[in-house]
Amino acid sequence: MGRDGPPHEPGLRRLCPGGGFGPSAPGRAHWTFARVPLAAALLALTFVLVPLDDRPVTLQLPQMLGRIAGVRVAAPPRELLGKYLRFGDPAALAGWLRDDTPRDAAAFIVSLDMLAYGGLVASRTPAVPAFLAVSRLRAFAAFRSTRPAASFAGFGTVMRLAPTGVPDLGAAAGFFAAGPAWPLIQDYANLPDPPRTAADRATATRLRASAGSVLDDYLATRRRDRDVDLFELQLVAEGSLDRLILGQDDAGPVGLHLRDLAALRAYVAKWDIGGRATIEPGADELAMALVGAELAREAAFAPRVRVRYSQPGGGALNDPLEFVPIDATVGALIRASGGVRDDAVPITPGAATPDRPDIELFVRTPGTDPDAEQRFVDAIDEAAQAGHVVAVADLTFLAPDDFVQQRSLVDELLQRGVAGSIAAFASWNTTANTLGTAIPEAIAVAAGKRMGSYNARAHAQFMLDRYADDYAFHDFTRPALNAWLSDRGISDHTYLEPIIAEQTTWQNRADLWPRTLALLAAIYPQYRDGGLTITLPWDRTFETELDVRLGDGGAEKAAPR
Repeated sequence: MGRDGPPHEPGLRRLCPGGGFGPSAPGRAHWTFARVPLAAALLALTFVLVPLDDRPVTLQLPQMLGRIAGVRVAAPPRELLGKYLRFGDPAALAGWLRDDTPRDAAAFIVSLDMLAYGGLVASRTPAVPAFLAVSRLRAFAAFRSTRPAASFAGFGTVMRLAPTGVPDLGAAAGFFAAGPAWPLIQDYANLPDPPRTAADRATATRLRASAGSVLDDYLATRRRDRDVDLFELQLVAEGSLDRLILGQDDAGPVGLHLRDLAALRAYVAKWDIGGRATIEPGADELAMALVGAELAREAAFAPRVRVRYSQPGGGALNDPLEFVPIDATVGALIRASGGVRDDAVPITPGAATPDRPDIELFVRTPGTDPDAEQRFVDAIDEAAQAGHVVAVADLTFLAPDDFVQQRSLVDELLQRGVAGSIAAFASWNTTANTLGTAIPEAIAVAAGKRMGSYNARAHAQFMLDRYADDYAFHDFTRPALNAWLSDRGISDHTYLEPIIAEQTTWQNRADLWPRTLALLAAIYPQYRDGGLTITLPWDRTFETELDVRLGDGGAEKAAPR
């Protein structure tokens, strides 16, 4: 993994020399993929996306968001993005951007981690030296001059407190911090910086001795990532990027990341770029937030978003994987997605509200008492039935393993027949991930209707994907998969060897397919299954991938693939 980029795949061929954004240099060559020009297939309005990696939430969902509003979101060939422990190919991506992206693209939304390192997992390893990461980003900044009419938004990550955790076996053997090293690093990184008590100092000494040189490599990787993030802020100050979001990946209120955040905020203040560069929780959702912001810009409006929690004080809770309370994340993602928060005028059920917002965001937090929960669902029902743009963010996954609580809201929406009337739904992984899905989806709906390009079928496909993934998979199928693996003596589900991964994929499809078709029949009876593909995108059980295609009519069911 110390090479510049991942091992190359069969089927590549040598094309234009140089490997970057600039002109070719004689006698040099890089590897890239045969390309098919995109221009002939594009719709009138096109965005270009370089995703964080190839997972559904980072690659597929931003493209699906665009379709809701009738906008094409063009992305690179998937093979250029790598897969899990095999990193993406920044040189080939540079060639794709230079040669294959449409000249009339309205916006470029770019993962700087992918261009600098080869993706999110790669950014957590020491494989790429800082000078190479910076040179790649400098070349990307120069590329901007070839698309002067387009807006350019970048997103990067502040390194999380734990490296990627995988067992030291199979293809993961020898991966950075694999096996017992990564939990030691995680424990060290979560200590106060500097340690405040004698107990903290003793723990730090013990962990440093146990982790050995891999901890030094991790700390050096943190310093590199911080320095590259600072360079990305410089690109904003220079005008090479119109907008930058730095998302703090998985880190709570205490740990080594606080020093990094302080350094980054100091640069934002020094260069007076706070209106164009922000630092906030999250990582995987940032492309969706920026797609939402670009859609709002194209629709020439800043949607007003009113927030309602399921219980008083719900916004004061803190996701353990985020460094600010829930309400701060809500506000940050509304702004990041192009919206304006407006809670000024309360909405009274049953009363006329002259100053109704563009979007009503309902945020469910864990531990809501039954009476408050009933009022909360009643308010969702009333707003949806009245035809308002309603977004629902269910954060009850913050109550670990309480699947009864986690699935009860969707159960209620299904029972009331309102699940297909809301504009957006999400419930997965972290507060920022969930809000960064639901808010941009609602904005895509509102922007599409405002522009006259709203696509109801694409919207239904996105919503069915969310219900199938965030509800059916996470609350039913994934626990069953993990139990199935554990019964076979496989207790670590973060990396599965190929044969086990294939068997798990089939188990996943067998369980999730009928659940998804049942959701389709219950929520969108006007559509039929036009071909449902279900896979595990990476060799682990953390996420699934669905390709939802809906046809007209409601009776015929296509076989799974």
